[in-house]
Amino acid sequence: MIGSLRGRLISKRPENIIIETHGVGYQVNVPLNMLSSMPHEGEDLFLHIYTHVREDAIQLFGFTDEAQKRIFITLLGITGVGPKMALNVLSGLSLDDFLTALETEDVAMLCRIPGLGKKTAHRLILELREKLPASTGSKDRVFDDTLSALVNLGYKKNIALEFLEQAYKQGHTEIETLLRETLRMMAEKRHG
Repeated sequence: MIGSLRGRLISKRPENIIIETHGVGYQVNVPLNMLSSMPHEGEDLFLHIYTHVREDAIQLFGFTDEAQKRIFITLLGITGVGPKMALNVLSGLSLDDFLTALETEDVAMLCRIPGLGKKTAHRLILELREKLPASTGSKDRVFDDTLSALVNLGYKKNIALEFLEQAYKQGHTEIETLLRETLRMMAEKRHG
């Protein structure tokens, strides 16, 4: 199995890239949103590789960081998600947006990914929420506990998260003040 490739970028197309290593050109499928951050053709490139083997094909999937590769492999473990769909997920949303959509159970955001329907979006949320790391939007224990408290009070997680982020950015770092400020902001929005 090929675990990584370092070489010269020969060509860059939306469906794949070709990276040359020691005279061999490897065709590698990459997420679309990764293309813009890649070096120009002719420059050196390093990719973490997942090798997908089927009866009729061997396909390489490349990622600039290990976290993307781990999420890709985790996605392949979900019923009904193959390499193409997993690549679409990583192409359709940034890593943080994807993790946030899972955490906040934002089915609408997940359904923006080409080829991903409501049924698969619900399955992703159900099966991946515990398996994947929290998004970098998750600040710390106080932040998480406050979010949990808001959800337990009956607020929708995605709405609570939006106002909680604002309160957190204002410097409120104790659970009581963070909760009070978030509730105040939500009340103002509702009455304003």
